Formats: sequence, C-alpha cells, structure tokens
Amino acid sequence: MCIGVSGNSLEAAAPVDVQLKNDQAVVRITLAGGGITEFRLTDSRLNPLNWTIEGLEPIVDGQPFLQGHFLCLDRWGAPSEAEAKRGVPFHGEAPRTRWKLTRPVKSSDVEPFAEMQVRLQLAGLSVRRKLVMDRKSSVVLVREAVTNDRKLGRIYNMVQHPSIAPPFLDATTVVDSNAIHGFLQEAEVPATSAQAARWPRMKINGKWVDLRHLRPGKKNETGHDVSSFVFDDTSGHGWVTAVHPGSGLLLGYVWKTRDYPWLNIWRYRREGKVMARGLEFGTTGLHQPFQALVARGRILDRPLMSFIDAGKTVTREYLMFLMKVPTGYTGVSRLELTRDAVTLVERKPGGRTLQLTLDLSLGAGGTADGR
Repeated sequence: MCIGVSGNSLEAAAPVDVQLKNDQAVVRITLAGGGITEFRLTDSRLNPLNWTIEGLEPIVDGQPFLQGHFLCLDRWGAPSEAEAKRGVPFHGEAPRTRWKLTRPVKSSDVEPFAEMQVRLQLAGLSVRRKLVMDRKSSVVLVREAVTNDRKLGRIYNMVQHPSIAPPFLDATTVVDSNAIHGFLQEAEVPATSAQAARWPRMKINGKWVDLRHLRPGKKNETGHDVSSFVFDDTSGHGWVTAVHPGSGLLLGYVWKTRDYPWLNIWRYRREGKVMARGLEFGTTGLHQPFQALVARGRILDRPLMSFIDAGKTVTREYLMFLMKVPTGYTGVSRLELTRDAVTLVERKPGGRTLQLTLDLSLGAGGTADGR
C-alpha cells in the first residue's frame, strides 16, 4: 500500500490518501471526504475520475470538497431552506467530512483491501466502508454499511456519484447502461412508464438528445441537466459504462438493483466545453429536499427514499472496473456478471466480446442488456 501524507511533520501521522494496487490497476481514495479520486491502469496515466468541484463552488484550504467518485449521504441534492440555515450541506455530510482509516492495506493481503469510516454528526448516521481489489484484475469491490446512531428511525438517501471529466471525457466518450425509462429533473414527472423517456433518449430544451454522448455546445453555453432512470423489473443488476474510444479505455460499474434502483445522469458544459458527467446510481431519482420526496412517494413505481430504523445497519455494495478495449469500440450493448467474470458485448452487429476474470463476487450472476 501507498499512503500519501502531508509534508508537514506535525501532520505526518494523518494520511490523506489510501492506495490499493495490483499488477493491473491502481485505485486511490482521499480521506478528506472519502472520494475515490483515481482509478487507472498501471500502464497508463489516464484517470477517468479526476473531476473536482472547482469552478462550481469555492474550495477552502483544509476542508474536504466534492471530487472523483464521492458518496452522497444522507441525501442527494439540496437540503431544505431551514436545513441549509442549520448547516446541512448539498449532497449531505459524507463527502464533506474527514474519514478515518481503520484498516490499512497490508503486504500480506492476498487481495489488497482497506477499511475506513465516517460519522455524520448532523444526520446521525455512520458509514463503514471496505474496498477490496481483485488479486489479478482491474476490479474493485466496494461495500458500505450505514448505521443509524440515533434512537429514532429516519428516512435518508444514498447515491454513488462517479464523476468523469476531460481528458477521458470528450465528445467521443460513449456512455451505456441497461436503464430503461426515465425523466428530466427540470421537466414534468411522468405518471406512467408509457409517458416516460426511454434510455438513451431524453427531451432537453425542446430537443431530443442521445444521452450516450455529450457534445460541445455554443461558446456562451454554460449549464447542467440531470436525467433519472429506472431498470426493468426483471433486471437483478444495474450497470453503467463509459468508454473513450481513442484511448481504448472503459470504466464500468455494476450493482444490485435492490440496493440502487435509480441511475442519474448529470451533464455539465462550461462556455460550450464538455466539463463533466455524473454516472450516479442510488436509492433516489428525485433531486429535491425530503419534503418533496415524501409528498411524491414514488416515481415510475420506484421508491424515492429509504428508511433506516434506530440502531440498525444497512449494507450495499458495487463493483467498479477498468477494461482495455480495441480501437473503434462502439460501446456496450450487454453486460453479463457471473461469479468469476464480467463479460461485455459490443454495441453493433457481430460486436466483439470482452471479458475480465474475477475472484471477487457481487451476489448472484445475471445478464443485462443495454438499450
């Protein structure tokens, strides 16, 4: 393991980064907010998760900030006006609080792993996270256990926020998923799936857009949009991939839909330039305070919040992986997860099949087609 430390000798005992590594890949986690800030192949410097919040909100020296793949907890999006006045931050405390390393990687580990935790004082929740790297492949299993430390049950949300940025993200980057029906956050919520958009198409600013791509806009165009999708009732696993054909690199995530029934796609341009995409999977698909979630209840027959009783613990997990892809790779039409492999089928007639072997396991296997 490699742990980065501050250059100040008074702070040398407090690690700022935790690194897991095998012969194929490197993953780095910052304890300042718990974000996964680097995930790359060992023979490449290209890091899809190099995004930071800089330019969207001020970064204060010494304080954690949103970066890379961060965890939104106890909420996704903004607090209410009353909560904000009392210090509740956007996306919750988890990505803005210092985490504690409780188990460093050891040279004797057959599969490199680390454990860390954080306590959210305002939310009354705590999180224990374990990251395990496959011994041979560019695959990481992340398991997070959330505990309600209070004497009363409460509603909450938990959304994974992988954020990709240039140079991995450009106009050629292709995003695929097995999501099906969805809606634009800024538009009217569909009453039924028949009224919903169908992945990957979404009507944005009056025009139908293919969400697999994010093209540059006009030079004076700066703005965001968020689209939220659900999965077919028969899909035991959800997945999302992003591939940069020019570099031959693919980033992917797969999870159980009973853990995370929603996929939320955030897109951001600044002065027409492609700046960021969020490949966000979680327990909600409505980017509003809890009062609005309670009033709405469900969208597309999926819940908008979770409940955790007093003193109880809820555990969720996901796999993240990197894969080299051949030149001209057109994206993913199908992902198959078994106990010993992740298999991808290319999105074109007679598409190529790529496979990563696994020692790690994410529940029962299954096949899920993209749309």
